[in-house]
Amino acid sequence: MSNPPVSEPLVSIQGVSRRFGDIRALEQVSLDIRQGEFFALLGPSGCGKTTLLRILAGFEHPDSGSVTLDGADLLAVPPHRRPVNLMFQSYALFPHMSVAKNIAYGLERERVPKREIRERVDEVLATVGLTGLARRRPHQLSGGQRQRVALARAIVKRPRLLLLDEPLSALDKKVRAEMQLELKRLQHEVGITFVVVTHDQEEAMSLADRIAVLSEGRVRQVDAPVPLYERPADLFVADFVGANNLITGVVTTDGLRVPGVGVLPCPASPDAVGDTATLAVRPERVRLGADGGLVGVVRDVTFFGGTTRVAVDVAGLDRPLLATVAGAAVVRLGEKTRVDWSGAEAVLLGPV
Repeated sequence: MSNPPVSEPLVSIQGVSRRFGDIRALEQVSLDIRQGEFFALLGPSGCGKTTLLRILAGFEHPDSGSVTLDGADLLAVPPHRRPVNLMFQSYALFPHMSVAKNIAYGLERERVPKREIRERVDEVLATVGLTGLARRRPHQLSGGQRQRVALARAIVKRPRLLLLDEPLSALDKKVRAEMQLELKRLQHEVGITFVVVTHDQEEAMSLADRIAVLSEGRVRQVDAPVPLYERPADLFVADFVGANNLITGVVTTDGLRVPGVGVLPCPASPDAVGDTATLAVRPERVRLGADGGLVGVVRDVTFFGGTTRVAVDVAGLDRPLLATVAGAAVVRLGEKTRVDWSGAEAVLLGPV
């Protein structure tokens, strides 16, 4: 995925905090979102991502911190006057209105001339592929079509910033995959900056130019998908984004020494020698049947079609090592096998 050119941020969030009684929803959050970017807020339930989205929309106000859009104070602008639109998880379509009327609703409220409304509605219907369905009611549409109507209603007002709260969660797996492609195409075509909230790592990785990972109200890492996956900043990100093998030990000049297991390959880290640290190695970097490495017993083999996930029990480790191989695996349940990886393909996180 190509990243957009670096430019001045469209949105700048600096030191934003928000509490609800004893609950800390956001703690000193600072983020920049660039013009024309597809930006994802990723994290588990309760991490603060929806609170941050509602602050951008104007439905919440931070206890401290600033939010600017094009350098101007966004917090001073009431929600209905912000060049920002929020697409709700439920889509919130009016059941008694046609598709065209649902899309036109916001423009009619703003008293846009009728001719311009018709032109803009027709244009956006074509953009989302619903031209022939303008007269239908929401109950006559599929889930994917209703999602397109909600998107069309959100972009017809031409906001500077479109906020999407778990936009694909109500769709089944196949339709969700199709709509991920559609969202990305649409975002590039209309040129609006998208900010999506999701707890789905695959969704964030497939859609976003950059991702902010949040946990307990704090930003843990902001990065493009590939470096986020390959070089997590801390243990939380390593464990939350994708599958990972996490092994704790003591850093030596030869590798990571794990009691009862031995010395495992890890990146060279002279400054960390003697420290307790955690090694993170992705399952697709683990080799089965290697000449060296560790000996283990195959505990589970799961075939996913294009790949197979193999879990290997190794004496001394508190959880199985995971390996992902292309196609069908050649190992069987209960067999002994060797597992190994290159230290350069792992990440050292610590001290813990």
